[in-house]
Amino acid sequence: MNSSLLDLVNLSLVSGYVPQAFKTAVIKPLLKKPSLDPGVLANYRPISNLPFISKILEKAVAKQLSDHLHRNELFEDFQSGFRAHHSTETALLKVTNNLLLASDNGLVSILVLLDLSAAFDTIDHNILLQRLEHVIGIRGTALKWFQSYLSDRFQFVHVHDEPSTRTKVSYGVPQGSVLGPILFTLYMLPLGYIIRKHSINYHCYADDTQLYLSIKPVNTNQLTRLQACLTDIKAWMTSNFLLLNSEKTEVIIFGPKNLRNNFSKIIATLDGIALASSTTVKNLGVIFDQDMSFNSHIKQISRTAFFH
Repeated sequence: MNSSLLDLVNLSLVSGYVPQAFKTAVIKPLLKKPSLDPGVLANYRPISNLPFISKILEKAVAKQLSDHLHRNELFEDFQSGFRAHHSTETALLKVTNNLLLASDNGLVSILVLLDLSAAFDTIDHNILLQRLEHVIGIRGTALKWFQSYLSDRFQFVHVHDEPSTRTKVSYGVPQGSVLGPILFTLYMLPLGYIIRKHSINYHCYADDTQLYLSIKPVNTNQLTRLQACLTDIKAWMTSNFLLLNSEKTEVIIFGPKNLRNNFSKIIATLDGIALASSTTVKNLGVIFDQDMSFNSHIKQISRTAFFH
């Protein structure tokens, strides 16, 4: 690293201060597909760009933060997002393996895929800082640095060489940043405690959470555990300014057809909305079917390959 850059990074860390120039994001709208109508705002994806030097500083902090989390075993065990040697593949392998083992043992499994709306944008900074201090153990100058990092952030839109007026960003982790994804997973740590309290299996990838319960076909009364868990998750998310989208949350039942029929189509309710079992669901890009044959996924991939 250049000596001047190194001095800048060290001075920021020692003083617990992030320069204001590092905290302004330039938002550039990018058309999702070339074929879409450029006159429709919904067809654009906002791309957040931060200063290059700020990312160098964040990488230095991310390295120290990750080392601290590993050393003190503070990472969520069942979180595959934004971690070395983890991916959507590791999350899918674990859940799929557990579901297949349950089926081999004559159990019926219920998988619930929780859907969060704009999760990265609604993070409350005060709650996040409390989490860093009381759960992660970050104090003193290090905590002061994160306070500076999260405060007084701004963004503006830049289109055709024309900048918009700057607006203050008071919530959420910085989009396009190095630290944002890590901070999000730390914000979500209490979710694991809630799910474990109800003895429900789960696995996360960033803001995608998979809950699954494997039970004997005659024990349909065990679904009350799942309902209680969903109720507690909804309450926790509301108090932490996270929006759980009941209408997009999906449910699927796995097992032999004759055993699946023991279960009502309505598995649980969330926000007064009935969660009905589907025949297929899309989980981290893979289509799951009730027989765990993956035929629907294979057919879709084949159609896509043929199309191209």
